[in-house]
Amino acid sequence: MSFFLHPTPEMVSPERALRGRSTPVLPHPAPANLVFGLPDDATPVGSEVAYFALGCFWGEEKMFWNTEGVTNTAVGYQGGFTPNPTYEEVCTGRTGHAETVRVCFDPERVTYEALVRQFFEAHDPTQGYRQGNDVGTQYRSALFPTSADQAEVARRLLPAYADAYAKAGYGAITTEITPLDPTSGEPAFWYAEDYHQQYLVRNPGGYCPIHSTGVRCD
Repeated sequence: MSFFLHPTPEMVSPERALRGRSTPVLPHPAPANLVFGLPDDATPVGSEVAYFALGCFWGEEKMFWNTEGVTNTAVGYQGGFTPNPTYEEVCTGRTGHAETVRVCFDPERVTYEALVRQFFEAHDPTQGYRQGNDVGTQYRSALFPTSADQAEVARRLLPAYADAYAKAGYGAITTEITPLDPTSGEPAFWYAEDYHQQYLVRNPGGYCPIHSTGVRCD
């Protein structure tokens, strides 16, 4: 169905968001990552963590696990209000969460800046609450820096890419930059169900949307 037939998505308010649950939807201890062999929630020694939302998380996770210097990946939900949501709840648009990839990376092998550049060039960050025919607030473009240094990089690159997209004839970038609070850890990252983790290993011919536009920023 064309996205033009869908009602315009709107962000849910905290008051109208689904209540969620106290129990994680990913089993504990976390299952082993099918690519890296580590628990899905593990952070390898010497690695940093970054979070990227750029549409359907199946193809995005595959893109990152194939990136040199990435040491672990997982998918989940972030940026909204509902604790421990299910996939079905996120799809209702009443959690406020974006489908997000958790990326562990070795900063000696790949920089956060390189990953942010890959993020901006692997999807269309001007589409608002959709990517291609995937429509909803869960498909929005967002960065969730985990440190002041990451936030500085994200805020420096966003206007540079906004200029590059404008010169290529696109509209305004809608990417959100929401740093994690170092004290509260908010907005929390909620791990998705096991069957979503490394989905394209489990389903090699599965849906794999990457909406690269070809826009680059030197």
